[in-house]
Formats: sequence, C-alpha cells, structure tokens
Amino acid sequence: MAFDKSLLTILACPVCKGKLQLSNDNELICRFDKLAYPIRDNIPVLLENEARNLSSDELEQIKE
Repeated sequence: MAFDKSLLTILACPVCKGKLQLSNDNELICRFDKLAYPIRDNIPVLLENEARNLSSDELEQIKE
C-alpha cells in the first residue's frame, strides 16, 4: 500500500502550517522551511526533529 496522495489536501507543515508536496523520494516537502519529512510504512512522520534540511539545489530538483 502506497502513501495516499489525497492526504496532501489536509496535511500541513508542523512548523509553518504551509502546504506539503510529495517528492519522488517518498518524502513530504515544505518549500518554505526547506524541510523534507519522511514517510515510514506509508505514515508521514511530521516531526520537526525527524525532518531533514533541504539544500537549494535539492529544492530546485523537486517539481512544483
């Protein structure tokens, strides 16, 4: 079972409350805070301390 993309309409970044997008690497991306939240066992882990910081280059590679 894969991550349900319809959840993107109700999920928000826990830091800025902004929209999240699904990356090809199966992470939830917050462009504003430059954070990537992991998805483990099809469950988004929306904890700031679990997120990884994204570089500007990584952000450019992720489609809007």
